[in-house]
Amino acid sequence: MSQATAAMPGPSLKGLSGTTLGLYAATVFLWGVSWIGIRAQLGVVAPEMSVLWRFLLAAGLMWGWVLVSGHRVRFGLADHLRFMAVGCCLFSFNFISFYYGGLSVPSGLLSVVFSLASVFNLGLGFLIFRQRVEPRVALGGVIGVVGILFLFWPEIAGAGFNTAALKGLGLCVIGTLFFCSGNMVSTVVQRRGVPLLSAVAWGMTYGCAVLLALNLARGNAFIIEPTVRYIGSLLYLAVGASVLAFMCYLTLLRRLGAARAGYATVLFPIVALTVSTLIEGYVWTPLAVLGVALALAGNVLVLRRSAA
Repeated sequence: MSQATAAMPGPSLKGLSGTTLGLYAATVFLWGVSWIGIRAQLGVVAPEMSVLWRFLLAAGLMWGWVLVSGHRVRFGLADHLRFMAVGCCLFSFNFISFYYGGLSVPSGLLSVVFSLASVFNLGLGFLIFRQRVEPRVALGGVIGVVGILFLFWPEIAGAGFNTAALKGLGLCVIGTLFFCSGNMVSTVVQRRGVPLLSAVAWGMTYGCAVLLALNLARGNAFIIEPTVRYIGSLLYLAVGASVLAFMCYLTLLRRLGAARAGYATVLFPIVALTVSTLIEGYVWTPLAVLGVALALAGNVLVLRRSAA
């Protein structure tokens, strides 16, 4: 969610291959632009339904890719339980949270909250795996969180207390936690030698099953908004931001581990905020500039240390 890798003082990129740098660039662009696509989906169709259409298309493409390339498709029960967990975390509940958050939060700010994935990864690592958190890492996490608070301070302390924006912030935080949990399960799956294409296809399939059940339970109408804006954003989100971006990111996860792969999430917000400024008319204030700077600096500090 941010910008040019060469300008960032995080983990050294000199030893990375051209292919890995290309994966970084593709992930940053595809996900950096995707936030405005999420906003374009909101309005007529229920968020859960839009996410279902998105991943039905994406899963169909992934299964075509798996079958044409001859990858393994049969796995044991333990692997399927992991695929189901990945589907819940990466391909359903996290996106539902962000879609609902997008009803009251500008797309660029959605991406800034999501950039805290690096901080949440470390927190979950400590709680689940008892991984040691060094003081400098903890400081980076605090700086990042303070940056987010600065971004939303007008809604927190303004004369017109904006509960909708705060609810949106909370949903974005929940969505990021789901994403980070999915990262951990996906890492376990890949370490077991499961082909990446197969793992993503099964994960998306289980995610669609969860989304279908949720839509049926909520009584949502199975409709698609017949506009260029909606259909165009749906196609981009399904093909670019789901299939291509997730393949790039999960490949980075396998090559570099969660810490260095998570560094890509620091690069999204500049792209997303630039698009939000140009298209949505997002208004920058001195406090917003400071908040973004602190959020990015905190993430860089966390990942720079953890990748060392």
